[in-house]
Amino acid sequence: MSSIRKFAGQTAIYGLSTIASRVLNFFLTPIYTTVYAPKVYGIFTTMYAWASVLNAIMAFGMETTFFRFINKKEDKEKVYNNTFLVIAFIVLLFVITTFLFIRPIAEWMQVGKETSLNDYISFVRYFILILSFDALCVIPFARIRAEGRPVRYAFVKTVNILSFIGLNLFFLFFVPIVIKNDWPLATWFASWYQPKWIGYVFWANLFSSILTFLQLMPELLKLRFKLEKKLLLDMFHYSWPVLIANLSFIINENSDKIFLEKLLPASTSIKQVGIYGACAKLAVFMNIFIQAFRLGAEPFFFSSAKNKEAKETYSLIMSYFIIALVIIYVALIANIEILKYFIGESFWEGLYVVPILLLGYLNLGIYMNLSIWYKLSDQTKYGLYISGIGAVLTIVLNIIFIPMYGFLASAWVSFSAYTVMMITSYFWGQKYYPIPYRIKIDLLYIVVAAILVYVSFVLLNRNIIYGNLLLLIFAAFILYIEGENLRKIFLKK
Repeated sequence: MSSIRKFAGQTAIYGLSTIASRVLNFFLTPIYTTVYAPKVYGIFTTMYAWASVLNAIMAFGMETTFFRFINKKEDKEKVYNNTFLVIAFIVLLFVITTFLFIRPIAEWMQVGKETSLNDYISFVRYFILILSFDALCVIPFARIRAEGRPVRYAFVKTVNILSFIGLNLFFLFFVPIVIKNDWPLATWFASWYQPKWIGYVFWANLFSSILTFLQLMPELLKLRFKLEKKLLLDMFHYSWPVLIANLSFIINENSDKIFLEKLLPASTSIKQVGIYGACAKLAVFMNIFIQAFRLGAEPFFFSSAKNKEAKETYSLIMSYFIIALVIIYVALIANIEILKYFIGESFWEGLYVVPILLLGYLNLGIYMNLSIWYKLSDQTKYGLYISGIGAVLTIVLNIIFIPMYGFLASAWVSFSAYTVMMITSYFWGQKYYPIPYRIKIDLLYIVVAAILVYVSFVLLNRNIIYGNLLLLIFAAFILYIEGENLRKIFLKK
C-alpha cells in the first residue's frame, strides 16, 4: 500500500502541473473558435494532427527505451547519452530532408485557395522547427522524471504553457489594440501584422518550444557525445517495435482529422475538420488525467517491477485509474451544457460526438495502462501488433464510412479501434504477463458510466441538474464499494 501512496503522490504533482498547463491551454479554445472561422480552425487541427504523427517518428520510442534500460544494470549516463544521440541524429535528418521539400509539402497540404501557398510554406517551416526542438527535449524530460523530480518537470512545463498563452494573447489581442489606438509602435506593427492570421499561433508555439529547450540546458550539458555500439543495438531491438506501436497509436488518434480533410468535398472538408477538432477539445479533461497518469506510471512501473507485490499493485492502480476515468466521463457529460461555451457557437453542431469520443478515450486510457505488460516483459513486438491492428481498423473504417457519415464516423471508428486494442492487449497480457485485474468490478463501473451518460445526454436532454444528480449517486455507489480499500491505502501505515 505504501508503494501506491508513493505513486499517487508523484502522479499528483505531475497531475497538478499537467492539469494547470492543459486547462490554461484549454482556455485558448474559446478564443480560437471565436477569432477563427471553422475553416481556419480546420487548418490548425490538421497541422497539429500531422505534427503528432511526426512527433512519434522523431522520438523513435526512445523515451520508453530510456526508462527500461536505466532500470537494468546498464550505466545510466550511457543510456542517457545514447538515447539522446539517436533522437538528435533523427532530428538532423528530418530538418535537412524537409527543408529541401518545403514547397511540395505545402502544395500537398493546401486545401482550397482561401489560405495562400506562401502561408502554407511558412506553416510547414514553423512546424519543422517546433518538432525539432520538441524532439530534442524528450530525453532530458525523461531524465527528470526518472530522477524523481516532478517539481522541476512541472516548472519547465508551466513556463512553456504560460509563454505560449502569453504570446497568443499578444498577437491576437494586444497588437490589434495597439494599432487601433495608435499607441507607440503602432506604425511598425501595422507594417507587418495580418489580422486573424493562424500563423501567429504557430509563432507562439515555436517560441515556447525554444524556451523549453533553453530551460533544459542543465540536463543537456550533462550529455557526452559518445555512442556505445552494443548498448545502441540492444536499444534499437527494444525501441523499434515501440516506435511502430507509438506511430500506430498516433495514427489511431489523429488520422481521422487527416481523412476528413482528404475524403470529404473540398468545399466542406476543412470546416468539418474544424468542428470535429473543436468538439474533441471538450474531452481535454479526460486526456489531462490520462497524460498525468502516464507521466507518473511509466517510471513507477519499471522501478517497482521486481517487488513481490508488484502485480497486485498494478491491479489496484488499474482499478482506481478506471474509477477516476468513469467519474470524469459522467461529470463531463453532466455539465456539457456549460462546457460547450468553451467553443464558439458555430461549432456546437458537433456536440453529439463528444460522448462517443470520451468513451473511446476511456478505453484508450485503459489500454495505455494495460500496455505495461509487454514493456516489462521485453516483448514490445506485441505493442506493435496491437497498435497495428488499431491503425488498420482506423484507416480502413474511416475510408469506408467518412464519405457517408462525416465526422460521426470518425468518432465511432476511434471508439471501435481503441476498444479492440484494449481487449486484445488484455488477453495477450494475461497469457504472457498475467496480472490479477478486478475485471468484474472494473467492467461494472464502465458499463454503469456508459448507461448514465446515455441517460444524461439523450433521455434527460443534457439537463445539468439531473445529470449532476446522477453523478453524485454514481460517486456514492463507488465510494460504498471501495471504502475499505481506500482506507487501507491512505489511512494505514
